[in-house]
Amino acid sequence: MDWACGRHVEPTIARRCQQPASSEASGTVLDMTTLAGKLGYPDDARLLIVNCDGLGSSHAANVGCFEALRDGLATSARLMVPCPWSREAAGRYRGEDVGVELTLNSEWDLYRWGPLTQSPSLLDGDGGLPRSRAEVWDHADLDEVLRECRTQIERAILWGFDVSHLGSHLATLPLRPEFFDVYLELAVDFQLPLTLPDGASERSVGFPFRRLAAEEGVVSPDHVVAPRDAGARKGLERALFELAPGVTEIDARPAIDTPELRALAPDWPARTDDHHLLVADHDLGSLAERAGITLVGYRELRDLQRRGA
Repeated sequence: MDWACGRHVEPTIARRCQQPASSEASGTVLDMTTLAGKLGYPDDARLLIVNCDGLGSSHAANVGCFEALRDGLATSARLMVPCPWSREAAGRYRGEDVGVELTLNSEWDLYRWGPLTQSPSLLDGDGGLPRSRAEVWDHADLDEVLRECRTQIERAILWGFDVSHLGSHLATLPLRPEFFDVYLELAVDFQLPLTLPDGASERSVGFPFRRLAAEEGVVSPDHVVAPRDAGARKGLERALFELAPGVTEIDARPAIDTPELRALAPDWPARTDDHHLLVADHDLGSLAERAGITLVGYRELRDLQRRGA
């Protein structure tokens, strides 16, 4: 076995953890105004983070995410700390690149989870977190939001996770200015990169969240490809051929096929397909290699942010 980047790496995909070549050795001039350049790659490098969402949401997701990280193409994952299976995910953790998916919503009708802090403004009539972003935006107290999100990060650290970055479940935090302030404050306090929507979303939400994060020294991928209900397959396959220069994150939701998953997740076929795509589809790695794509994780971004580069 070969251990690199803090986890088991199969020889066929170990190239994802290779360090970028020295600019002196390669003769390449690095553009230190771009994220790729700051990470030590040429300006036109195409770097891809393959992230697993849903860690902690179910036993099926825990197995699927860790298999994708250890035996597949995934390079990071995000833990939903309030979910019932998050503690079991902590028991499986072996140093992989895992961030915290700050969770203020519980969107499914029959499978519910609530806030760790039991904050009244974060509880709906079912005793769980609100189902929609709008409910959070309309009713949540910002002090309670900050306390809940900070508790989720601290709980993950207490469980032994070397937290690599922060995300937001259903993008509830970055799409409203007052909630984005909470998101950014936590990124600064814990010195962690943020997952942010693509820059095109700034026009629709009406404030420059990417520029505001950059001004505080918070690092984020240049581009994000989020899956629809059909799963990540089409987006990932298309990204391999259309990936723009810079750092792109694409999100998947891998889970193994179990009665539990079928009972709780309306989109279970897409989740099991994501697992097959990342773990069993051996053509995918070859396609990425032929397309000249380098797979990276969030730890590289976190290290860059903490160096203040």
